[in-house]
Amino acid sequence: MRDTDTRPSGAPAEAPMVGDHLAMDLLNTQARSDGQVVDYWHTGDDVLRWLERHHVAPPAKRPRVAAQDLLTQGKQLRTVVHDLIAARKAGHDVDVERLNAYLQGYQTSPHLERDDAGNVTLARRAHGDAIASLLGPVAEATAQLLIDGDFSLVKQCEHPDCILWFYDRTKAHKRRWCSMAQCGNRYKAAQFRKRSSSSSRPAKADK
Repeated sequence: MRDTDTRPSGAPAEAPMVGDHLAMDLLNTQARSDGQVVDYWHTGDDVLRWLERHHVAPPAKRPRVAAQDLLTQGKQLRTVVHDLIAARKAGHDVDVERLNAYLQGYQTSPHLERDDAGNVTLARRAHGDAIASLLGPVAEATAQLLIDGDFSLVKQCEHPDCILWFYDRTKAHKRRWCSMAQCGNRYKAAQFRKRSSSSSRPAKADK
């Protein structure tokens, strides 16, 4: 997928959260609007806000990182994840070495802490490089998807003007759209207009 610095009018300010999986939502930081590819990551702050929205980075404890380095490495990880998921979805062998570089930089240790209710929980505390610690959970979620994910449920929206991905967790596994309220309704409206146009054409006279 290519990047663009132009956000068409009407495009959401934030990347959609419709993927039902962290790796899918990573891919969805690129979308398409009015025929143009929209990249929601233009700065390191964009990446950090996305991580906060997905509860990967706590908003109250923003780490000190070089913004440009976070943006560069975040986009590189997105490319790696896209290539892996697309290859795995197509039934091809996947080259995991690029993802391993992110996993190996994500160093953690077990840590007991209390949740909001005061209960003791086992969490993992990241150590080492700040950027590797931020992007590591995304890389780990992708690795887990490659290991035990059902790739028949990894899908792209069926609307021809949409490129968003999602993991189909519906009971019948028949989800077709990134969002029924958006692409599903757009498709239904287009089909209705097509049927209405066909029915309004005058019938040809018999010879």
